[in-house]
Order: sequence, then C-alpha cells, then structure tokens
Amino acid sequence: MRAWVLLSAVLSYLAGVGRQRTSLFSRKGFVYGTVGHPVKIYVELHQNSPILVCMDMNHASKETVDPTFLWIGPNENTLTGNSRINITNTGKLIVKDFLEGLSGLYTCTLSYKIIKAETQEENTIKKRYDFMIFAYREPDYSYHMAVRFTTKSCAGRYNGLLFRVLKKILDNLISDLSCHVIEPSYKCHSVKIPDHDFIYELFIAFQVNPFAPGWKSVCHESADCEDTTNHNILKARDRIEEFFWRQAFILYHHFNKTVPAMHFVDHSFQVIRVDNCRPGFGKNEGLHSNCATCCVVCSPGTFSPDVNVTCQICVSVHAYGATSCP
Repeated sequence: MRAWVLLSAVLSYLAGVGRQRTSLFSRKGFVYGTVGHPVKIYVELHQNSPILVCMDMNHASKETVDPTFLWIGPNENTLTGNSRINITNTGKLIVKDFLEGLSGLYTCTLSYKIIKAETQEENTIKKRYDFMIFAYREPDYSYHMAVRFTTKSCAGRYNGLLFRVLKKILDNLISDLSCHVIEPSYKCHSVKIPDHDFIYELFIAFQVNPFAPGWKSVCHESADCEDTTNHNILKARDRIEEFFWRQAFILYHHFNKTVPAMHFVDHSFQVIRVDNCRPGFGKNEGLHSNCATCCVVCSPGTFSPDVNVTCQICVSVHAYGATSCP
C-alpha cells in the first residue's frame, strides 16, 4: 500500500478533483503549511490540486486579526490573472487542471496583527509557508513474459514455425485491446530432467505492450490515457495467462499416453510487470519517496526524452517536464 494518502475519496465532493498525495491533509481535505519546512504535494496531471491553506494547523484553530495573504508562484510570479489559479479571500489556493509547467515552489506570506488589550498597541506578524507542488502521472504498464515448449530437436524449421505461429495467435488474442507482442525471441536448450534423459526445449520470451498502431483511438480524446491503456494491458495479460493455462489443461485432459513432441511446458509461464514513464517524467525514490511509484515531472536540471523510468541530468534545463537537453 502506498505510503502517501490517496485523497480522491476524501475530496470526492469537490467537482473535478483528482488524485493528490501529501502528508498534511486535514480531515476536510485541506493542506496546511509548516513554517520553515516546505510541504511536498503531488498532483495528478490534468486534475485539480488540493486546497492549500496559507496557515499552519495551529493558527487555523485560533482567531486571526486582520489577516492578509500574498501568494507567489513558481519563478517568483504573483498568482494573478491566471484562469487556472483560484485564491479565496481567506488565503486558500487551488490550481485547476494541473500541468507540468505549473510545478514548482508556491509561497504564501501570512500577515496578521497582535493587539495588546490594555494599550491597543498593534504589532504585525508575518509567517511564510512553502509548498512544493509536482505534477505526476501513473506509469504505463507493459509485461515481460516467458514460456517454454518442448521440441524434437534444436535443429530444423519447425521451431521457428512454432515461434511465428505462437506470436500471431497472441497478437490476434489481444488486438482488440490495442495491445501487441514486441521484442519476441527464442532459444533452444537441452534440459536434463531428474530421473530422465535430456530433452530439448524452446525458451520463448516476449513483451506485451499497450501501444499497438492506432492505440490513441481508445483514449476517446481524453487528455490522459494511462487509465485506459493500463486497463487494456491488464486484460491482455489475463487473456494470455488463460491461453497458456488452457494449453496445460488440454495437454493433461485431451491426450492419453501419446503426447505431441512440441507442447507447452506446464508451469513455465512467467510474467513480470514493467513500468515506463512518458517523456518529461521519471521515477526518483530518493527525491520523491512519498510518491515512489509515480512518474513525477522532471525537475529543472533534468530531462527525460523517452519512455524510460528516470530523468537524466542536464544543467541547461530550467523548466519542469523537459523532454530534451538544449
């Protein structure tokens, strides 16, 4: 279970609010500041941020005299005139439809007065609260799979024929999900079975990928497509797993003593999920330990040009979400 609280349930009453991750949410779904310590917040791409409060929880529980609030956004920009930024008169901020470029340091200065009752003397107090907000997206799933088939010999054309037929069957099995088999390969090895002689087996490996030609058509013009592609790749995994389970079932229930020379080796099916991040995003457990499984936007000084899982260093990058190194 992820260490950071997933707040979609807590904030479901707010229209359009997506998934955010942080540690300082109140029961009402607000995020409070901490003096001297930036609060890290992770907002899913194209969703709304949580409600940021220009106070710490201690001040929020007491009365405040003549409070004023000044919000400064990334690059020291005053947060005015931006249709995505909503600031209330009580100092609460929400960012709508969060994008990569909105990531960065958000600072709020709270000014308020302390009045001595006996003299009416006023003192103005200022406190600064920092919020580091990062856009993130869920990783794209793919699956590495491996199976084994017995064969008569490591020589001859039938091994290659079986390999090609198997790939075609699997592609047809998942084509309606916009998934396909990529990087297929096989090798033939001799295997010594305990209390038996040597046998020959084909060790087959391949990857199941959710980006077959035309895959964008399944997104239905959605800004993000991870939910759809990840749902489809999970269905593809289940279909392929069932396919090989049926091979084992047929072998044991439809053949008596005569077993085909080339057949699926029971219990040989293996599957490993592989996560990839879109360009401009990457994983960094050290920097983003509270969103370690997320693909977080690459920070200034880093970039990611492909569907890898890490952001690379590039000192000439000064923006979030860079996909190239100038």
